[in-house]
Amino acid sequence: MTLTLTILSAGPSVTVQDMGREGWLAAGLARGGAADRLALLEAAALLGQSTPQAALEMAGFGGRFTFGAPTRIALTGAPMRATLEGEALRWNASHLLPEGATLEIGPAETGVYGYLAVAGGIATPPLLGARATQASAGIGHRLAGGDTLPLGDDPAPDAPLLTLPEAHRFKGGTVRVIEGPQSAYFSEDTRARFFATAFPARAGNRQGLTLGSEEPFTTRTGETILSEPITAGDIQMTGAGLPAILLAECQTIGGYPRIGTVIPADLPLAAQTPQGATLRFRPVTLAEAEAACPPEAAQLDALRAAVLPLRRSGYDTYALLGSQLIGGAIRGDEEEPWRAGLI
Repeated sequence: MTLTLTILSAGPSVTVQDMGREGWLAAGLARGGAADRLALLEAAALLGQSTPQAALEMAGFGGRFTFGAPTRIALTGAPMRATLEGEALRWNASHLLPEGATLEIGPAETGVYGYLAVAGGIATPPLLGARATQASAGIGHRLAGGDTLPLGDDPAPDAPLLTLPEAHRFKGGTVRVIEGPQSAYFSEDTRARFFATAFPARAGNRQGLTLGSEEPFTTRTGETILSEPITAGDIQMTGAGLPAILLAECQTIGGYPRIGTVIPADLPLAAQTPQGATLRFRPVTLAEAEAACPPEAAQLDALRAAVLPLRRSGYDTYALLGSQLIGGAIRGDEEEPWRAGLI
């Protein structure tokens, strides 16, 4: 069997993403990786992976896909309409895909980034320790119809199909923020107004999310700063006084003042906020932030404990393929049960 994923058609921004590249910040390369890291952890729990593997990230719209051999997949992140040969598939769940069947994933119903993960992971050659596409750095490329990707072996092809409770991070909401070294550049009144404001999401991509505001947010005396290291989660105030949350593929240095930093646990919600949805900010202490951000290995353990068997309704073909229907076997020439005294 040939383990491949073939892209028949793709939305405008479908890329391979994993958990990113660690240790390259000093060389000017951000960690990158999935915009919604939690989605890859969810996929790992659904597929029984020991660690998250490289998957397809689909920004806004999916595409049409087929596989060169039977395999298990997981659909996580922003909910998108998904069908297998025309039959609807549940989101936030794992599924068994037969060889040659066509998986179609439509637009996001809410949120921004959906994920198609495969049990054996996408096995493209790693570069600088990761398989993640980072277009801003010239690493990898957006996928298109006709592309074929190698896959790893499914470590447990007979594993049961699973689902997770519905996630609720795709419509905006409140994210927690810790202060940083430049927070004091903003007056107490400005910071209070910042935390009291509901910001509509204006525009976003993998580098950052820009928010709208009727009134600008400026430093006490219009201070500027020298460029210095920045990271995902930092909230910069642009020259127009609008907040911008830096995301996975942000630059590594910047000169806009930062009013604070979104904690890692809430970055998936920020990244998944669709245009027009509202974000609010809530200040927390460093101790509160540390308590809210367990290691990702602990998050994966918690997700494994939360998975449930995927319950099917109806008798659709692909549901039956993923179900264990036989508990035993007979030859067919056994003695009739009433003669054996069994009934």
